[in-house]
Amino acid sequence: MRVALVHEWLQAFAGSEKVLAAVAELYPDAPIHALVHESSGFRGTPIEGRDIRTTALQNIPGGRRFRPLFLPWMPCLIETLDVRGAEVVFSSSHCVAKGVLTRADQLHISYVHTPMRYAWDLTHEYVASLAGIKAVARPFVRMQLHKLRQWDALSAMRVDHYLANSKTVAQRIAKTYRREATVIYPPVDVERFDATQSREGFYLVVSRMVPYKRVELAVEAFAQSGLELVVIGDGPGMARCRALAAGRANIKLLGAADDAVVVDHMARCRALVFAADEDFGITPVEAMAAGAPVVALGRGGTGETVVDGRTGVHFDEQTVASLSEAVRVVEREHGGFDPAAIRRHAEGFSRQRFQDEISQYVEQAWERFHQ
Repeated sequence: MRVALVHEWLQAFAGSEKVLAAVAELYPDAPIHALVHESSGFRGTPIEGRDIRTTALQNIPGGRRFRPLFLPWMPCLIETLDVRGAEVVFSSSHCVAKGVLTRADQLHISYVHTPMRYAWDLTHEYVASLAGIKAVARPFVRMQLHKLRQWDALSAMRVDHYLANSKTVAQRIAKTYRREATVIYPPVDVERFDATQSREGFYLVVSRMVPYKRVELAVEAFAQSGLELVVIGDGPGMARCRALAAGRANIKLLGAADDAVVVDHMARCRALVFAADEDFGITPVEAMAAGAPVVALGRGGTGETVVDGRTGVHFDEQTVASLSEAVRVVEREHGGFDPAAIRRHAEGFSRQRFQDEISQYVEQAWERFHQ
């Protein structure tokens, strides 16, 4: 098979890029098509040195730095990518990648991380979050999101087969595009983590401080409980978290930290706290690979990956009271969580498992397509 890979943008090696990298290793000769590419963000990764092909946005002044401002033009830009040399097109999509143009004799498989939530189920929350000068643009933003939804629904018909990174996302695909999707959980590098160290008394948050991650919820809950909390991560919500943690010696905000620090804290913490309603959520699986139970919201991706009572504790609502009650359960039962069993559960989300499932799916889909 001649394969082409399509991704929205290549600017940082985050969750969706790790999925792309795992797929790219299966097809070493496949070019990678994207709107823009920042090579500095991929040094030492499987993406470095690959054949990367970009759009005109790559060379527009400010196109890479101010990429979100070009969202209204992204549908047109993604359609300029030329994948005519491929027999199989594999898109990794959370925005517009699935809309790449293909011919009738080309098989298009799209791995969807989620349909655009700011354009669909989180539109009202997204528009309401626009403050200050941005608030004046709300009518224009609503109009652009309306146009984006129209294109998104139309371009959904271009895909032959959908893959989803969780059952939660498969449900969104069914609701948004009226298409069925096969669930293949994303790859987690479980081998990086050690589940044999002794657990200590502190709880851990590892997250970007953006609104939907709800880091401030954990900080507020632990400010009230007095239990020790370590927070690794940075972002727009840091000021709010600092205000909540002011004068609380039990809460440590470490800011951004390198991978070695994260791995070390996951190996020693009593439990990871994860309050986001996430599409999948790689961080909780990484913590479980380190033998740590996870205090997680019982819906979204963590409702599927964290087994309540065995690999962690679910809470039902994104409130301080609900989260605090789950933490109290861990305090009572923490000796009953088996790090080795938690680790074995996490191994079911390994990188090798992902690559085996993707390879088998693509080969079978290609055979059926030719028949």
